[in-house]
Amino acid sequence: MNYNDITVGIVTFKSEKVIFQCLKSIKKIKKIIIFDNSNDIKLKNKVTKIYPKIKFILSKKNLGYGKANNKIINFSKSKYLFILTPDTILKKNCEFELLKSINLKKSNFSIIAPIAKENNFGFFDKNRNINGKGFFEVDYVKGFAMVINKKKIKKIGLFDENIFLYLEEIDLCKRLLSNNQKIYANNYAKITHLGAKSSNLGFEYEKCRSWHWMWSKFYYNKKYKGYIFSFVKTFPTFTFSFLKYFFYKLSGNQKKKEIYKMRLSGLLNSYLLRKSFYRPQI
Repeated sequence: MNYNDITVGIVTFKSEKVIFQCLKSIKKIKKIIIFDNSNDIKLKNKVTKIYPKIKFILSKKNLGYGKANNKIINFSKSKYLFILTPDTILKKNCEFELLKSINLKKSNFSIIAPIAKENNFGFFDKNRNINGKGFFEVDYVKGFAMVINKKKIKKIGLFDENIFLYLEEIDLCKRLLSNNQKIYANNYAKITHLGAKSSNLGFEYEKCRSWHWMWSKFYYNKKYKGYIFSFVKTFPTFTFSFLKYFFYKLSGNQKKKEIYKMRLSGLLNSYLLRKSFYRPQI
């Protein structure tokens, strides 16, 4: 396998402030697909002027992170897809170490992820742990940076498109594990993750994140452990958010009030089994 067998896939949404430093850090992999959920023609023009070989797809609808990545998976022709968020920066030798891992495993893997400063991998069993050195097997990795084996991923149904944002990669990893698939982290492949910087919408983005984190948390737990378990697990958060909302309403902190209002709304709508409908206002 060589770099021609890998495509980089990036989902953007008003990501002009960070996408160029991400693209600049990609040195070896030449095939890049950007799927833009904000239909930002100006960003497309700026990117393709500097990187004319990049395939830049504009979406008239905001499909969310998982569904947009599914579009890239189906559109790309290479065997492997290196999924990145626009707020990531590859460090020196990251691509080389990932390619070496692919060749070492010879397709006997579903996901291989580089390592960020924060732990972007983990285990569903809390009793399991690892020192994080070298190349090692894990239960899940975070979705901001991971190489997927498309053939393996397609067998278990890609990302769950009911999830608009958050936990879609954890859900994918859980389904892979249940099908005896392998997920790895490579501590020799390093990246920088800026964290919650992939969009420049500011406070509107914060509201969106608050809503979807709550909705996705309930949905994910309900999917695997049922409604009652998920309700019991999330109800303390609902109660806390309810109290915080009124506290900040009375104290006049409008931003905090809005954040907890969005958390309440996300959880309430998930309790009512409504689809993940909230979209950031542009």
